[in-house]
Amino acid sequence: MKKILKKTKVGTGVWEYDIEAPLIAQSNKPGQFIILRLHEKGERIPLTIADTDAEEGTITIAAQSAGKTTRELNDNYGEGDYINDLAGPLGNPSEIEKYGNVVTIGGGVGIALIYPIAKALKEAGNNVTSIIGAQSEEKIFYEDKIGGVSDELIITTDDGSLGRKGFTSDAFADVLEEKEIHKSWAIGPVIMMKVCSEVASKYDTKLIVSLNTIMVDGTGMCGGCRVEVGDKAKFACIDGPEFEADRVDFKVLSQRNQTYVEEEKCLLDKYLEEE
Repeated sequence: MKKILKKTKVGTGVWEYDIEAPLIAQSNKPGQFIILRLHEKGERIPLTIADTDAEEGTITIAAQSAGKTTRELNDNYGEGDYINDLAGPLGNPSEIEKYGNVVTIGGGVGIALIYPIAKALKEAGNNVTSIIGAQSEEKIFYEDKIGGVSDELIITTDDGSLGRKGFTSDAFADVLEEKEIHKSWAIGPVIMMKVCSEVASKYDTKLIVSLNTIMVDGTGMCGGCRVEVGDKAKFACIDGPEFEADRVDFKVLSQRNQTYVEEEKCLLDKYLEEE
């Protein structure tokens, strides 16, 4: 049982949780994730660790109300409540070193996931340009946190209500046009990562994407997160979650990401009816 110490709304439908988990906090590295189960009858879902405090023994996660479990978490759990199970840290950490000029890109809830990577890259001595984007101003969050660990922060919104109008991939292309970038990371919806990958290929620069959206079991047992990377089958949970973008078969990834859509909809509908 893990206690929720703090709950903060950070964006429309997005809540941040500080959770008591000293062992995870001590060993976690940027890019890794946890598997969460709210109660004994709950489903297991992966959530990337957005921050840690080893001294306080806490981890921070961000959950967007999307499926049944994230809706249940955000609707019914608060400070002082307990989460039944947390397993982690899981997955391979990001490869952090001094590269020079780097870009970190976060779209949607991926904004929270890119923060620890940007922070670690900055601490390693890199010049960090961060790009965060969402549909509209009310869905942008963490701008102060990410801005605080970046040399430059670019905000994009689909409707132009905050920052520049357009997509993160547009801003990424502009940055690559202006200066040499030695390595980049993108985390967000599959289509966002795919387009960013196309941009990176055009400018012949290395981009890393995180395939955390398709995990189910999180430990390599179920095979639900099998993807094609460099013409080889890989499991996002144990071989990743990060891969070189130009080696990922995004067509297969998109198809795989739709595997459990009907089941997820049924679970959510049942939850909403019970509420």
